[in-house]
Amino acid sequence: MLINGASGGIGLFAVQIARSFGAEVTGVCSTTKMDMVQGIGADHVIDYTKEDFTRTAQRYDLILDMVGNRSLSQLRQALTPRGTLVLVGGEGGDRWIGALSRSMRALVVSPFVSQRLRPVLGAANTQDLQFLKELIEAGKVTPVIDRAYPLSETRDAMRHLEEGHARGKIVINVRGAGPLPEGRTVAGVASTNGSPIESTLTTVAY
Repeated sequence: MLINGASGGIGLFAVQIARSFGAEVTGVCSTTKMDMVQGIGADHVIDYTKEDFTRTAQRYDLILDMVGNRSLSQLRQALTPRGTLVLVGGEGGDRWIGALSRSMRALVVSPFVSQRLRPVLGAANTQDLQFLKELIEAGKVTPVIDRAYPLSETRDAMRHLEEGHARGKIVINVRGAGPLPEGRTVAGVASTNGSPIESTLTTVAY
């Protein structure tokens, strides 16, 4: 499978979850984040600044697209004849409904082609969160944390996120301070004895 946006907040989880199921994963990201994506388990990494995955001979059974910088026709070209395309948010779209326009087109086109085109609108549920918790506790998934900010510096945190510099999750500390829990990851480096980064009662922006 291919994950377009593998270095993003969702992509970093998607790579690890896919690998936990035994999938062969190709991640697409920028040059500076290739090492991080490979470090969390991707079998292959494509630098989108140097290579367009929709124009190669490689075809994928499953494409998870979270970027929105490719049209449906381009993404379908990279799929196998009966492959599945999953659209998660992304950029682009028209001025009124934004990225939803691409998802709507996918729903219209899907019944008439051999490939499955599936937009996803996120809705948290207890079962999925419990499953993710179990993967983390089993060591199969490790949250990647770029840096933590106190609540008073939320504006700086969001600016850092919007500028595209984040290498993993951005954590906003709501209350308290303490070491980063053992086993968590800071910008791709695992914490074994705790870290001075504040982590008590946090929210995560991505």
